[in-house]
Amino acid sequence: MFAHAAPDDAPFARVQTVRPAAVEGNWTTMRMPDGGRTAFASINYLMALDDDWGFGPGVYGAAKGNYGGIFTVGFTGQRRWRLTSNTHVSASLYVGAGGGLSTQQLRFGGGLMLRPELSLRTEVGAWYTGVGLSQIRFPGGNVRSGTGLSFTLGRAMGFPSFSPEDAGRFGRATDRTGLGFDEITLTAGFDKPTSASRDRNGKPLTRRIGKAGAELRQYIADGSWWGVEAAGAAKGGADGYMEVLGQIGQDWAVFGTPRLRVGGQLGVGLGGGGNLDTGSGLLLRAGPTVRWITPWGPSVRLDAGYTHSYSGAYRAPYVRAVLAMPLDQTPVPLGEEQGGTVRVQQLGASAMYLPRMRFKDGRVEAVTHLAVSMSREFSPRWYGAAQAGSAAAGSAGAYSFGLFGLGVQSDPLWGGLRVGGEWLVGAAGGGGVRVGGGAVTQAELWAQWPVSERLRLRGGLGGFHTLRGSSQSTPLAHLSLSYAYGTLQR
Repeated sequence: MFAHAAPDDAPFARVQTVRPAAVEGNWTTMRMPDGGRTAFASINYLMALDDDWGFGPGVYGAAKGNYGGIFTVGFTGQRRWRLTSNTHVSASLYVGAGGGLSTQQLRFGGGLMLRPELSLRTEVGAWYTGVGLSQIRFPGGNVRSGTGLSFTLGRAMGFPSFSPEDAGRFGRATDRTGLGFDEITLTAGFDKPTSASRDRNGKPLTRRIGKAGAELRQYIADGSWWGVEAAGAAKGGADGYMEVLGQIGQDWAVFGTPRLRVGGQLGVGLGGGGNLDTGSGLLLRAGPTVRWITPWGPSVRLDAGYTHSYSGAYRAPYVRAVLAMPLDQTPVPLGEEQGGTVRVQQLGASAMYLPRMRFKDGRVEAVTHLAVSMSREFSPRWYGAAQAGSAAAGSAGAYSFGLFGLGVQSDPLWGGLRVGGEWLVGAAGGGGVRVGGGAVTQAELWAQWPVSERLRLRGGLGGFHTLRGSSQSTPLAHLSLSYAYGTLQR
């Protein structure tokens, strides 16, 4: 399963390892403290650490009842034991942070969520299904379930990657490397709720809601794609609103040029928070899209369409502008004269301590965040970065954020040490934290040490602020552990 990197005098770098990986979706039912019933839906990406253990990021959200807007982001660790050639037993633990819809009856405490599970899976080719026993608990609050049934649908795949030591070299691969996505996109736009839209108090929504987010996209044929998008409210008094959707789409070249393309896209997922009435949280979305692929690699898009809450009172046409940055090289056979430059990506788990978070009721307290972080080098000096996470300790349960931006780093110094800095912007809200309309920014200076060839430990100091007004400003301390790997840059 494993292959060594090409020697330094080889004409190009080769994929160093191909680790097993999987994408899993789970469905877990539970009764809430206020007597209602809901179900948590999830999507998790798991990469094998060895033949038995896997680890990776995931997101859970309420998808049943009137609880739309409950989200958590975190990581799952999983151990598997093979029983036969097509069955295995899995034990897993998800540790995440988030919440939503906090009331006197629903309390999420600091936001920490634990979900242990034991399940039996049956494999059919690359796909597998499972049934198991699980619990969902927010230890700092009163939201917790008894032991109940859970259901799993997953697909096994590979995680091919180059060595981080090959950064800057010319490389080839016969398959996508790393997470397998071709683009990461940054989105900014607004929803204009219709007259039928209401908040959770039954009042009409009269203001436009500005949103910012990001999307990962993979192209499966010429002009055809699928992807995963996450966004949050950044303006319009709906701070705390969050949505996560899966999308498919198709566009076609127009005016005789393959760079200008017109098409459409469909999306389905979960959304809620910010006092918007999205019912169970299920969202449907559809609309046209115009894409221009620049000669320099990035693409720009203009999307429009309509968002429909399946069981709630939220209906809104939307418009957004999109900047897409290429992540991976389109796969080519080794014998062809195409290839790309190996660049380092990092996927990690982060903990951030913010000692002076201001709340809407006037108090100031310390809050600890847990987040999924991702970075991608554009050159040896510059990189792009993104974070998504929630409060996990303190009293800001249901507070969540998503940030993206740019960073600069030094060449390796003593023992591989690097230093650098980054500036991120994005959306945040919920948990009673003061964030104005929801637009926030974060800046940080950091130092990073290589633990092994692929593991990186990073510590940083910086500040967190709101972009509109001075409703929030606090220093922060950041500690992260990330897995580094090489992919091809177009």
